[in-house]
Amino acid sequence: MVDYQLSNSGEPNATTPIAAMDQVGRNPLLLFGPADDSKNAIIPWRQSKQIPDSFVWPHADTHPPSSSTTTTTELLDVPVVDLAAALRDAAGMRDAAAQAAAACASHGFFLVTGHGVDPALARAALDGAAGFFRLPLATKQRARRVTGSVAGYAAAHADRFAANLPWKETLSFRHHHDDDDRDAVLDYFTSTLGDDFKPLGEVYQEYCGAMEAASLAIMEVLGVSLGVGRGHYRDFFADGSSVMRCNYYPPCPEPDRTLGTGPHCDPSALTLLMQDGGVDGLQVLVDGGWRPVRPKPDELVVNIGDTFMIVKSYKGHYLRRIMMRRRWERCSIVQRSQVYSPYVLCILRSCFVLGRLMR
Repeated sequence: MVDYQLSNSGEPNATTPIAAMDQVGRNPLLLFGPADDSKNAIIPWRQSKQIPDSFVWPHADTHPPSSSTTTTTELLDVPVVDLAAALRDAAGMRDAAAQAAAACASHGFFLVTGHGVDPALARAALDGAAGFFRLPLATKQRARRVTGSVAGYAAAHADRFAANLPWKETLSFRHHHDDDDRDAVLDYFTSTLGDDFKPLGEVYQEYCGAMEAASLAIMEVLGVSLGVGRGHYRDFFADGSSVMRCNYYPPCPEPDRTLGTGPHCDPSALTLLMQDGGVDGLQVLVDGGWRPVRPKPDELVVNIGDTFMIVKSYKGHYLRRIMMRRRWERCSIVQRSQVYSPYVLCILRSCFVLGRLMR
């Protein structure tokens, strides 16, 4: 009997058994042809003159809808929340809550300034990600993600899918909001990659702590904007956890035929994105057209997840995707806040009541 694996589009791929995909997952070089078995081998993203067939996405996913009147050069109108002002006084909180409410009532995205993450720390985290992804494949594979885990290194998700592969590499790890687990990120780096990676683990341990503080402060703003009080959501998430993911999007010889991340919604409660430089890639599907999100340096892009978007009078979910560039590479770091099931139920219950009242 052959085991079948679902592709990213949700359609079964009946030609590639899971065992074969696992082989590619263990050696992603097979995606590009005969594998280089040397310990210094790297994934030949830059050497490719055309993308392998497994990276080709359907035209409907990579191009604007035929009926769209919105071009992909028209930027998404994104509210800006000054988090420092919100935490400073009542007037600042009112302004921030109004901007967050505007995001909830539209597409679910807003930008955050004054978030408190030291620019030098953010730079070290982004540079650390870029340096990690330049390492030989054999080194990165020490942290290879195992089946059933969210943590680890993955190249194009080739261990999970056989078609519609994303043109990217990722490194994911968990961060727990718990003083008893304060070195979890550092321990992950040293235990999977070795003691040589202790300095990088220390950077990400500190970075995760700073992002946790920012996300909990944003929860306060959301609580005020939704009328349930400043501490309502902050208390729910204070002892939760988050998943941090470093993304690397290499230059792509055929950017119109593939994606860094396909059209998707975020089931998490809150997503915070820190991206490097002026190379944008994030787009949101609004009014039938894909609209780019282009933050200024040091701004966080915040995406309200499906848990919160239910209060939008049930208008539905907004898809987002990551586009590729021919000559430019791009790194980003994404934090997704997680909650335990009792918290999800409490949040959904309060959101349901508010949604009915707002109708």
